[in-house]
Amino acid sequence: MQFQVPQFIEVEDKIFGPLTIKQFLYIGGGIGASTVLFIYIPYKIISVLFIIPVMVFSIALAFYKVNGKSFIDVTENFFYYFFGDKLYVWKKVDRAPTSKIEDQVKTAQSLLSIPKISDSKLKDLTWSLDIKENVNTQIKK
Repeated sequence: MQFQVPQFIEVEDKIFGPLTIKQFLYIGGGIGASTVLFIYIPYKIISVLFIIPVMVFSIALAFYKVNGKSFIDVTENFFYYFFGDKLYVWKKVDRAPTSKIEDQVKTAQSLLSIPKISDSKLKDLTWSLDIKENVNTQIKK
């Protein structure tokens, strides 16, 4: 049984003539906003001054790409950066000179403490090793 594998999944489907659904909605929204501005602004010359930037913005949203990214992504990133918190990863902090070498040696010695084994535990350990060694030599013979 053979199945068809979808190809060109990164390319959006053209639904309205040469336009994708996103492009159609951006252009339709620009036309709708321009119509509202034209109707509700009494002086048509002033309304045209507002309509031109709206249409340019809607055309840019539909077709313009910046470094391979759509204009809506660039606009969204602009607003996130402009209104969002800025994160500074590194800031130089002036510190007082470090303490003397003796203090550093003491802290190093406290970090490198070696646990001590008591005499009874040491005897138990050697006894168990001796027993295991004797058992291993008897098995090999």
